[in-house]
Amino acid sequence: MPYSPIYLIIAAVIAVAAGLLIGYFLRKNVAEGKLASAESMAEKIVDDAKKSAEGVKKEMVLEAKDEAYRLKNEMEHEIRERRSEIQRQERRIVQKEETLDRKTEQIERKDEALQKTEQELGKQKKSINELMQKQMQELERIANLSFDQAKDVLLNRVETEIQHETAMIIKENENYAKEESEKRARNIISLAIQRCAADHVAETTVSVVVLPNDEMKGRIIGREGRNIRTLETLTGVDLIIDDTPEAVILSGFDPVRREVARIALEKLILDGRIHPGRIEEMVEKAKKEVEQSIREEGEQATFETGVHGLHPELIRLLGRLRYRTSYGQNVLKHSIEVAHLAGMMASEIGADVTLAKRAGLLHDIGKAIDHEVEGSHTVIGADLAKKYRESGEVIHGIAAHHGDEPFRSVEAVLVSAADAISAARPGARRETLEAYIKRLEKLEEIANNFEGVDKSFAIQAGREIRIIVKPDKIDDDAATIMARDIVKQIEGNMEYPGQIRVVVIRETRAVDYAK
Repeated sequence: MPYSPIYLIIAAVIAVAAGLLIGYFLRKNVAEGKLASAESMAEKIVDDAKKSAEGVKKEMVLEAKDEAYRLKNEMEHEIRERRSEIQRQERRIVQKEETLDRKTEQIERKDEALQKTEQELGKQKKSINELMQKQMQELERIANLSFDQAKDVLLNRVETEIQHETAMIIKENENYAKEESEKRARNIISLAIQRCAADHVAETTVSVVVLPNDEMKGRIIGREGRNIRTLETLTGVDLIIDDTPEAVILSGFDPVRREVARIALEKLILDGRIHPGRIEEMVEKAKKEVEQSIREEGEQATFETGVHGLHPELIRLLGRLRYRTSYGQNVLKHSIEVAHLAGMMASEIGADVTLAKRAGLLHDIGKAIDHEVEGSHTVIGADLAKKYRESGEVIHGIAAHHGDEPFRSVEAVLVSAADAISAARPGARRETLEAYIKRLEKLEEIANNFEGVDKSFAIQAGREIRIIVKPDKIDDDAATIMARDIVKQIEGNMEYPGQIRVVVIRETRAVDYAK
């Protein structure tokens, strides 16, 4: 029989209700199971937590006990150390107290001894005074003199003896002072000379101009001699054209004119155009060059000596001294050398170094124009210094450096001494150039005559000779003996100023080649 829709609906409702009931019971059972499981898990976690807490608590208790034990040990150790330190301090204090007690006892004993000694000394002093009084009375009785009279006699005798001894001491001191002053003066002068190692040359009154060929001589002479006459007229210098190959000699007493002629002639030779108009042009150029050179030389001299503030005209006159010679010595170099020597000696004795240098540099300034002005170079130089407003001390140093007037300052004396030293040193003036060269050659000849000598060189203007010996023939001992023998030969066979240093050099070399 077919089912009615109502039945079907009822059946469906019943089925749904049954499903819901079944689901409810199922969820209830599952939830109860989960709850029971959660409760058991919670109990387990709580038990585990309790156990862990107990373990942590035990560990913390143990750590706290360990820390407390450690702190206790440290405290006990510190207390023991403090006790031992206190005991050491107490022992030191006790020792110091004992030492102080001993020292106090010693001081007390010394004090007692000093008191006894003072008492004994007082007694002895009293007895000595009594004894001296008795002796004085006895002496007065024997000498028939009172104490005051004897005192006056003794004082007079002592005074006489002291006066005599004082006079002797003064005389000895004067002699000693003279000896020492002379020795110190020699040392100062020698030191100044040693420190001022200036160059020295001997110059002549002629200049030589080298020609490219002998044909140039004819061109210099010119047609009927007009070129040479023009050059001689414009420069004031004599031209000597002789058989000397490829050379022309310029002769003149004025070195400035000679230098102008030399420069002009060299320019003409280089240019090749030689005629009166060209000669006049070249002479003018040469004069300007020489004038410029004169100023530069003067400025260089002031710079080299450290003398500043000179009038420009004085600087120019100093430069002219570059072309002036005196007994074969260049006057500008001589003036520079005198400035250095005077300044060094002034510094040694405590004088005015600046003043000494200034007067030394200008002392021969008169020689720059002494062929143009009447009078000695000292008077001319003093007038020039006065004209260009130099100080009175500098003027006096210039005027007095040859003893023309009495010295009024130490610096003037030093300038005079420096001038004499510079002029008299070896190679400066006292010998001609030929004699000077012969002396050097004689030195080397004496050294070369000894067996075993390889080379010899005379240096330092003949003040030193260096001998190089052959090391295979001369040993060290033989070199010493040779130096002494050469000295004896020089002393016996030569005349020379000052002293000559002999240096024997022996050198051994080992040479090999890497291949």
